[in-house]
Amino acid sequence: MLRILGSHKRACDGLSRRDFLTAGALGMGGLGLADFFRLREAQAAPATGANGFGQAKSVILLYLYGAASQHETFDPKPDAPENIRGPFQPIDTSLPGLRICEHLPRLAQRMHMVTAIRSMSHKFPIHNAAYTLTGNPECDIPMELNPRDERHWPFIGSVVELLDERNSGPEPPDLPRNVCMPWRLSSRSKPHRRAGPFGGFLGAGYDPVYTEFLGKWPKGDPYRGVTADSHFQFTPNSEPQPDITLDRLRRRKGLLSQLDDERRRLEGSAAVRSYDRAQQIALALVTSEKVREALDLSNERRALRESYGMTLFGQGALAARRLIERGTKFATVIWDEFNQSCISGWDTHVRHPERLTGELLPGLDMALSGLLDDLQDRGLLDETLVLCVTEHGRTPKINGAAGRDHWSESYCGLLAGGGIKRGAVIGRSDAHAAFVEEHPVSPKDILATTYHLLGIDPSTEIYDKLDRPLPLVPGGKVDPALLA
Repeated sequence: MLRILGSHKRACDGLSRRDFLTAGALGMGGLGLADFFRLREAQAAPATGANGFGQAKSVILLYLYGAASQHETFDPKPDAPENIRGPFQPIDTSLPGLRICEHLPRLAQRMHMVTAIRSMSHKFPIHNAAYTLTGNPECDIPMELNPRDERHWPFIGSVVELLDERNSGPEPPDLPRNVCMPWRLSSRSKPHRRAGPFGGFLGAGYDPVYTEFLGKWPKGDPYRGVTADSHFQFTPNSEPQPDITLDRLRRRKGLLSQLDDERRRLEGSAAVRSYDRAQQIALALVTSEKVREALDLSNERRALRESYGMTLFGQGALAARRLIERGTKFATVIWDEFNQSCISGWDTHVRHPERLTGELLPGLDMALSGLLDDLQDRGLLDETLVLCVTEHGRTPKINGAAGRDHWSESYCGLLAGGGIKRGAVIGRSDAHAAFVEEHPVSPKDILATTYHLLGIDPSTEIYDKLDRPLPLVPGGKVDPALLA
């Protein structure tokens, strides 16, 4: 078991007194401190390449907020009663024996490239990005509506950033390690402010770097279409110190020096560490030419942009590819709520068939198939892990408003690249896609498997604000069936 030692009771490089004594004893026996680190890491983690361990250099996470229906995506049930099977028909795919929804024709021709999971399951049928993406051991509505609840585990991208930073040093890289697009989760909708892609008990300094999306969407919703001049730009994370702006940082790059006295007074304060780190990242964003170039989608051929779909989600997937190609470790694209009180994104309680055919399924079909093709063409798919996940599924029965409600007993996920098996179907649901009959997979298993493929031992421990050692994913396990 490898521990990431981060409490105030330890030295600045993360070693406890016991570690130093151990290292000293090794030194007397002819081994130096560097040898001690190598030995400890070799004992703690599998060898690189073993069962895919460390095969993925980066991750692109496509998150379908609101919960995508299993029936109208990757687990259709054409023999079920009409009020269960829905109005759509299944079609054959490039993977013999696998049929998916007829409104995913491009993905149907690429299913030999992916692993489809038809047995995702957990016990919390609420919007739960925090549970799905962090490893939280529990899930309830108050937590989900409070991103700064102290019970939150950190977002997986934040943990990856922390560990990568420990390996390569605290100096901000040319591109952020952990990026979330198109904006901070749920910031363009009402009335809720939801948890999920945040630093959790690591602090706000380990939030992803969020983008903003600027431009025009002629159909009134950017997920239905955007103009070619629409674009992403980075913004500094503002929660540690809301009045920090990029303009101020440009004018006053000496701002860090003004904190010296206060930093000494509050040495060890998590708030100060978050503030300092947020400034460093913001300054790096301002001064990096790589940042500007990576988000300039006008540098891409129009045909390639269109292959992803000229929608917010499609262009986000393209921007994610550009970021990881240039050094970002973890890029997240969220199909988020937008300008509605509650029912938006994939939360199809009403007008289910209409919203699926007019917006959701075409947008997903273009974005994911475009991303798979582009990564494959560039030789990046084998080293880039692609996760397309959602927080739960939808009810087997269609409700009276022509929609499906929340359901978490059985739903679907799609994984590709980065050590994932190609052309596989994992798990099986019952005749109504209501319950899992074979090989249940939890969101925690997806997180543990992701860590494994990134070369991170899932048994690694990190410390919370109370100096307690906590597992990265309590209850999660690496699923060998997903591995190539």
